[in-house]
Order: sequence, then structure tokens, then C-alpha cells
Amino acid sequence: MLYYVVVVFYINMKLRYLALLRGINVGGKNVIKMAALRICFEELGFENVVTYIQSGNVLFDSEKESLHEFTEQIETALSRKFSYQSKIVLISQEKLLKIIANAPEGFGNNPEEYRYDVIFIKEPLTAPEAFEKIRMKDGVDFVTVGDGVLYFSRRSTDSAQSQMTKMIGTPVYKAMTIRNWNTVVKLAQL
Repeated sequence: MLYYVVVVFYINMKLRYLALLRGINVGGKNVIKMAALRICFEELGFENVVTYIQSGNVLFDSEKESLHEFTEQIETALSRKFSYQSKIVLISQEKLLKIIANAPEGFGNNPEEYRYDVIFIKEPLTAPEAFEKIRMKDGVDFVTVGDGVLYFSRRSTDSAQSQMTKMIGTPVYKAMTIRNWNTVVKLAQL
């Protein structure tokens, strides 16, 4: 007599996300302690919440897949809890890994000569639109358009001539948040 046993496993799949907060803990403005930030995300029902450095990087898990819904939910909660106008860029871990994999050849490989940053673009602005609105100093700044990001490198010896700092005062800057390459790579590892 043959018996067949069928075992069904229900795997509760959780997705990993990265929230990149903009405009916190800069120049004494919008000061938020990372422990309080972590608690806020946990109160929203997110799991495995991890913060990384003071610039506002929060990794978390959720069973749901809803970037738009999460963005609104997180921005509202942060604005209410910490009394500032919250803006975040939210991406999946999968997209973060693609951003790293699709970086221009050699990006991040020569830190003695260049500073490397990834500019994350907040929708509805697109990376090509952002690229059209930023200025670069020839021979100093180098920018490549990616999927939802700009890869920005600048010569270390000429960094005072870079247009990166001048971008901060422009209207397009309000739809961006910047992380250095080492931070981006570390976030993918967490």
C-alpha cells in the first residue's frame, strides 16, 4: 500500500525596504534621535527596524508591497511625531541592490581621487528631469543617470569648484536626498 503525504508550507514572505529621510539632523535642524525614529517605525507596524547613522536611513520589513501607501503613511507619522515637514524616498531592497549593480563602471573605486554620491530622486520627479536641472563643473563633476538616481562623482582636489553644494539651494533639491557611496553599499549589507 502506497501513501502519499503532501506537506504544504506557507511561507510568510516579508519584503525589506529602505526609507531615506531628507533634511534631518543637518545643521541643528529637525534633530531626531535614531532610537525615537526606530520606535516610530515600529509603532507603524513595521518589523526588524534598523537605523543607520544620523542622516536618516531606516531599514524595515513588511508583508505588504505598497511603496506609495508606505511613503504617505511614514511621511504623515514622522511629520506628526517630530513636528517637521517629512519627505522620504522609499525603495525596496531589490531596487537598492540594482542601484548598486547598475552603477557606472568604476564608480566608487577611486576614493583617493573622487568623492562618490548617489542622489535619490523623489517621485514624481524623474532622474532624467533632475539631470536636466542640475549644473556641473566641467572636469570636476561627473553625473550619470540611473533608475531613480543620479550617480554623482567629483574630483576631491577640486571639490570647492563642484556644483554639488550649489544644488542645495535649487527647487529641484527638494525632491532629492543624497547618500555617499559607502553608506549606500553599507545599507545594502544591513
